[in-house]
Amino acid sequence: MAGGRRVNRRATGHLPGPPVHHGTHTKLLRLVPDVSGLPARPVDAIIVPTARPSAYLRSAMQVAHALDSPLLALCSKYAQAQEVMDEAVAAGKNVIAVDVTPAGGLPDMATSKRLAGTRFERRTDTSYKRNVGLAVARMSGWRNVVFLDDDIAVDDPDHLLAASALLETFDAVGLANHGFADNSVVCHARRAVGYQQDSFVGGGAMAVPAHRTRSFFPNIYNEDWFFLLSATKLSTVGVTGRVVQKPFDPYADPRRARSEEFGDCLAEGIFALLDQGRRVQDANEEFWAGFLANRRELVADVLARLPETACSSAGERTRMIEAMTAAQGRQKWITPELCTSYLRDWTLDRTRWQRFIGGLPTLPTAEALGFLGFKPTAADAYRSRGVPATARRSGPRPSR
Repeated sequence: MAGGRRVNRRATGHLPGPPVHHGTHTKLLRLVPDVSGLPARPVDAIIVPTARPSAYLRSAMQVAHALDSPLLALCSKYAQAQEVMDEAVAAGKNVIAVDVTPAGGLPDMATSKRLAGTRFERRTDTSYKRNVGLAVARMSGWRNVVFLDDDIAVDDPDHLLAASALLETFDAVGLANHGFADNSVVCHARRAVGYQQDSFVGGGAMAVPAHRTRSFFPNIYNEDWFFLLSATKLSTVGVTGRVVQKPFDPYADPRRARSEEFGDCLAEGIFALLDQGRRVQDANEEFWAGFLANRRELVADVLARLPETACSSAGERTRMIEAMTAAQGRQKWITPELCTSYLRDWTLDRTRWQRFIGGLPTLPTAEALGFLGFKPTAADAYRSRGVPATARRSGPRPSR
């Protein structure tokens, strides 16, 4: 149909005019497959924001043990700090675990207040826990840390050392995902109906220079994309190594697509601007009016194609249609005014976070957690302490 063909060309960014959804943003990144000439840099800690039972942390524990790095497990929901510590001590692993509940230790963010009590409020704590990890790392004197999700497998611990070595040059380094694509529900469905759709680096496997980063994770879907932004553009982001994202069903619950839509619209819109060499500040109401209109066309086009799309079962096709319909319903409430006001709040929050992180004291890790209002769980044999990077072993020289 003619309408479908028009959307197809626009959706891949081939027509002139305002930025539209791009199937890839890889040109914004720098792939570094070989770091053999760089000085080795240790991974001072691995930080895992976890919500699953302790068994899901075994892979991260093994990687941390291989690197002689402490593992900080930030637990909530089905993850319980005491169970994590029981497993860590039984395995002889150096872990500190803490049950993370809302506390007063982090600054109140205007972006969170903007969405609180509305249909756009993000009811997950991943961003919160990652911000806790940033603050603890700063107080503990950890320079180079790696964020890992509990459903990420690391093929080779030396890949994390390679990412750490690159932090002398980059503001963040993502580990390339060779497993299940880590995309939004809309992007998964877009790929399923035949469009090109890559995945970007993310906080599920990312090395960060905690001693100098000034960014934070807002409480919104694609929070890691916002973390990678400076005030005007993308920070310098490298990609190296290899990790594997474990499979999941993006269509299992249509509420997932509904909850992602606002953050996915914002991030995809901003990164489409960056692809064209433009700035975050160029995302004004006129831009958002055009981009959101294209986003509605994109979702409608995918929905129209799903009945003819090859699926593993009729049940899967039904779940995909329900998920995309949920995203379509949420789009009705996303306005250009909401997008621009959120970005204004995000700019204020960046300043608020930078003041907060710059005023933190230097403390041992257990005391740093206490400073933020949390009580760490640690066995006597593995009591947490902040270890300066200079006092840690350098590890093997990264080789690729």
